Amino acid sequence: MSGHDQLVLCLCELTRLLWKLLLPLVVLVLLLVAVAVLLVLAVRFWLQSNRSARRARDGRPTSRYVDINFVVYTGDLGVTGQQILDGARRRFNIVLPRPVQFVFLRHRLLVEPSLFPHFTLLGQSVGSIFLGWEALMEFVPDLYIDSMGFAFTLPLFRYLGGCSVGSYVHYPTISTDMLSVVRERNPRFNNADYVSNSLFLSAFKVVYYCLLALLYGMAGSCSDLVMVNSSWTLDHILSLWRAPNRTSVVYPPCDVSAFLDIPLEEDGDKKCHSIVSIGQFRPEKDHRLQIRAFKKVLDRGRTGPLKLVLIGGCRNQEDEDRVLMLRGLCQELGVADRVEFKLNVPFEELKRELGDATIGLHTMWNEHFGIGIVECMAAGNIILAHKSGGPKMDIVVPFEGAQTGFLADDEDSYADAVERILALPPAARLLIRSNARQSVARFSDQEFEACFLAAMEPLMGTLER
Repeated sequence: MSGHDQLVLCLCELTRLLWKLLLPLVVLVLLLVAVAVLLVLAVRFWLQSNRSARRARDGRPTSRYVDINFVVYTGDLGVTGQQILDGARRRFNIVLPRPVQFVFLRHRLLVEPSLFPHFTLLGQSVGSIFLGWEALMEFVPDLYIDSMGFAFTLPLFRYLGGCSVGSYVHYPTISTDMLSVVRERNPRFNNADYVSNSLFLSAFKVVYYCLLALLYGMAGSCSDLVMVNSSWTLDHILSLWRAPNRTSVVYPPCDVSAFLDIPLEEDGDKKCHSIVSIGQFRPEKDHRLQIRAFKKVLDRGRTGPLKLVLIGGCRNQEDEDRVLMLRGLCQELGVADRVEFKLNVPFEELKRELGDATIGLHTMWNEHFGIGIVECMAAGNIILAHKSGGPKMDIVVPFEGAQTGFLADDEDSYADAVERILALPPAARLLIRSNARQSVARFSDQEFEACFLAAMEPLMGTLER
């Protein structure tokens, strides 16, 4: 028998063997799929049984309406629910009209960025699934609203928990702008220099972002109802989640009424003008740009006495280290005596600083909305915000055809805008401040309540009574 014939014989024997194995393999796969489906159905039945037992005990479903319960999942440990409410009142001037129930989750570490120094977005997304599972084990709601940006929990609550699900999206986990930054190899806080300088790493990151965007879109599309906080967020969510009929803009609540008692007066007699920035000390807030632009204004020497006040919260040690770095930058630039840092201040002190300020400063690129901007405008500051995102599209826009603030996007344009604002006659500044204050009424708590309830109405109608 020739070598060719032996090869043909071997191939025939191998084909027969594979054919014999094919049927058992198909049966095994079908069995595994059936077991997986039965397991999912069993878990779903068990979770829904827990919810039914709770309904029988409470006699009503859980949601936000006044005649039913409102439950908040939180990862804050070592505190009581009342301490959380007291902190909200002290820091944000928020007082709830009725009690809420808190469910304390023990594994919030799974969504902390510090746990994932690389592939952070993917790690947090996977971690949120496990955290969502813990939440379901603790309490199965009738209606689940994700307001933290954990879209990967939506299919978990919908398909395993059997819940109606909705989303209030502040900022998309991934956006087309993020993809553009990587494609164009621009260094930013979320695109390190060693990545932007490497063609291979940039290409790999683009693929990674595209795959993550696909998964994010699939998870988000599970939402029965989608609310977004700005026109900028709306554009990105529509391109990723592709649910236009279920998506609407609901501006976040801003307690503008608390700032309306700050008098609006001409400020020509001020001996020192104050520039105030409000925002957590996170890298994307770009406080470095604020300090460098402030330094440029001082170097030009055309504005008179001036100081910069940075007000914000520190969430963790990383934020505190960032503040130390910013203080060091002030020392390096020789402006430390003109820059004040105020960390985790109570609401009354925040209000006092805004009342004394002339300019409200904001420098975050593609800020999704900008509650701090609205607060500055309500307090009577002239706002100087980044020329992108929500500030450009929704907030610092003409009111009845009149100017409400200024926009900039780099050190020079910020410095130019500060000089231009301070060079205006006090009466002209007062007119802009008045326009800005009137324009932010559309972001009030009352407007949010009306828009939120209107958006939620179709979903609330699906709940069993």
